Amino acid sequence: MKLPVVIERGTTPYRAILVAVVLVVALAALWGSGLAPFEQGQVTRFMIYAVAIAGLNLATGYVGLLSVGHSAFLGLGAFTTGILVVHQAWEPWATIPAAFGVCLVAGLLVGLPALRIKGLYLAMVTLAFAVAFPELVARFDGLTGGSSGMNIPRLAMRPPAWSGFTLGEKDQWLYWLGVIVLALTLYATHCLTRSRYGLAMAAVRENEIAASSSGINIAVVKTLMFGLSGGITGAAGALFAIYMGTLFAEGSFTLMAGITLLIGLVIGGERTIFGPLIGAACVVYIPYYASSIGQGQGSAVLFAVILLLVIFLAPSGIAGALGSLVDKFVVVRAARPRTAPPAPSGPVVSSAEPERGPVLAP
Repeated sequence: MKLPVVIERGTTPYRAILVAVVLVVALAALWGSGLAPFEQGQVTRFMIYAVAIAGLNLATGYVGLLSVGHSAFLGLGAFTTGILVVHQAWEPWATIPAAFGVCLVAGLLVGLPALRIKGLYLAMVTLAFAVAFPELVARFDGLTGGSSGMNIPRLAMRPPAWSGFTLGEKDQWLYWLGVIVLALTLYATHCLTRSRYGLAMAAVRENEIAASSSGINIAVVKTLMFGLSGGITGAAGALFAIYMGTLFAEGSFTLMAGITLLIGLVIGGERTIFGPLIGAACVVYIPYYASSIGQGQGSAVLFAVILLLVIFLAPSGIAGALGSLVDKFVVVRAARPRTAPPAPSGPVVSSAEPERGPVLAP
């Protein structure tokens, strides 16, 4: 058999692969729902970070807008949920779209400097946003609790009645909520990057001058994608608030949290669907399994070692390296357009009978 095997989208083999992937994901979700509470909580944290890194991937990976301050969007989404639940008596699940919208607007505003600057200069702007966020939270202590943090009452975090889960099954409800949000995020990202907007993002990332000469509105692409990136990370922040129940801006949403998201993206792989999943697994599980090496130092050492190995051995990230390996055996490409049948070489003779009768002149 000649390698690589070429599979065209829309064909039966391609549909079979999609069905197999859906079945594997469904079985994995069912497996996670049966875990012990602690292990299930770790999986929920993994999904939260996967959504956050997927949001960062949209701006930094697909458009090339370097950001180290996405922890601020994570915190803004979390405090949006906390404020709406505590002060407005919203149901926690209903705050996720609200957190997405608030962070979308914030992302559009923060992304405005990207119209004039890029690279390290844009990274400095996002760094300033991340550094200023805890201070802004402390200023609005009437809403956020300030430096004392915000505590969301346990009764306010109860699952909705229509979900079928009770207050004692809150962890199960949050797990399935995370599954839904993560699935929607990955599906929406896949559809967006495969559309003509994905081509526009790639053009802006590679060469802005060429993209502009091709008729692409660079300002719209940059600001809109940075806004969507912030909105997705804000949705992850809403899940984080529901998961934790207690929010401290100076503990969970510092600059270091933003750098951690960026490290997860680099390790997992930019411009890939599975990269955020791999990066989130590293962010969540490396500190957990490294706790036996040393108190607080083992995870930092492992992060550094893995990051260096990925940079030297797999510059495109783990997902990118795995994708290159798979491409040696299987290649998926767009279906070829159907060609029209060749025209007859001889003269064309119409089979229609000529009309009989007089020809009336106008």
